[in-house]
Amino acid sequence: MSTEQNSVSDILEDNTYKFGFTTDVESETFAKGLDEDVIRAISKKKKEPAFMLDFRLKAFAKWKTMKAPKWPNVQYPPIDFQDISYYSAPKKKKVLQSLDEVDPEIMRTFEKLGIPLDEQKKLA
Repeated sequence: MSTEQNSVSDILEDNTYKFGFTTDVESETFAKGLDEDVIRAISKKKKEPAFMLDFRLKAFAKWKTMKAPKWPNVQYPPIDFQDISYYSAPKKKKVLQSLDEVDPEIMRTFEKLGIPLDEQKKLA
């Protein structure tokens, strides 16, 4: 293994996010894996019309027949598509009447991002 690959491996081992921050919010996340049931659940969550669900199911059927490309000079482990969650969204919360009701963690995130107060009111 080359020195460059070793240094990249060393960097990736320390997986802390050094260049910013994260904000933990309650979310609804589907279990890992992809099949027609997951596609139907995503479409239902998004309240999509029937034609969109049909389009997604046809695309999924086509995708299952495809093979991963073999790129020259690039080596990476095969992607396990069943080890991925395909839907995650913040949980819906009640409509807030004022910024005082917003989760303090969200308000701190707005401040870190430098979002003006008027914009915060729209986003919250």
